[in-house]
Amino acid sequence: MVPKKKKSKWGQYKHGLLFASPWIIGLLVFYAIPLFSSIYFSFTTYSILQPGEFIGLENYKELMHDPLFWKSVYNTVYFVIYYVPLSIFFGVALAMLLNMKVKGMAVYRTIFFLPTLVPHVALAVLWMWLLNPGFGLVNGFLNSIGIDGPAWLGSETWSKPSLILMSLWGIGQAVVIYLAGLGDIPEDYYDAAEVDGANWFQKTFHITLPLLTPVIFFNLVMGIIGAFQQFTLPYALTQGQGTPANSLTFYVMYLYDNGFKFFKMGYASAMAWILFVIIMGLTAFVFLTSKRWVHYQGK
Repeated sequence: MVPKKKKSKWGQYKHGLLFASPWIIGLLVFYAIPLFSSIYFSFTTYSILQPGEFIGLENYKELMHDPLFWKSVYNTVYFVIYYVPLSIFFGVALAMLLNMKVKGMAVYRTIFFLPTLVPHVALAVLWMWLLNPGFGLVNGFLNSIGIDGPAWLGSETWSKPSLILMSLWGIGQAVVIYLAGLGDIPEDYYDAAEVDGANWFQKTFHITLPLLTPVIFFNLVMGIIGAFQQFTLPYALTQGQGTPANSLTFYVMYLYDNGFKFFKMGYASAMAWILFVIIMGLTAFVFLTSKRWVHYQGK
């Protein structure tokens, strides 16, 4: 009896590779090739219309002396510093409120989640009306209690806080994740704490928050990445101008302008890789420090 030949590795995997080939081709064509091409373009004068010349680190050197680049960095870092902690604080607080056993809680959860379904452009139009200094509802309410409301989006001082307020309005998606984390905490811990005489604050700070840290960690990482890529809201609010006085010119907006308005794709590619390094550095820092404050059940 002649022994059967073993199938080659290609024979074992060819059908799987065949079915996965559309995804693999899409990954290479739309992600991998543009990604690695942008590294090369960041060292050139590439402008989409022309192939460009290799200029080494000139794009990076020019960025270091570009005042609008540093202004966009400042605006973006300002947004990250304030928005990310506030989104975590209010997200956890809302999740804890929505986790209470109250009649009609499903309705309240739906109400807080609905803003995440609103497109960002529609959200920008809505808030432009609410924060209008002349006839907006917010200033109308403030005037009714004797407070002169600021110009909000028309003020260099208040434009970024206004944007942070708008962004916090859509934290419902993070709240859903926090609710899932709260539902994963065993009730036995709270029962044991009550037997020991623990009050609400003790149970919150010694049980709920420590066991919720894996979810907080996830939302922290995603929040940092998303905040550094803030684009749609400020772009829609200012029609891409970043007004007033470039106070709403964010990093990705300036990157977009250089690449697709001024056709300085090499310059924009250099900006993209600087942003990549910043985000990767901060993400790595959060991961390294997570061992000190993230607590997993059973560990």
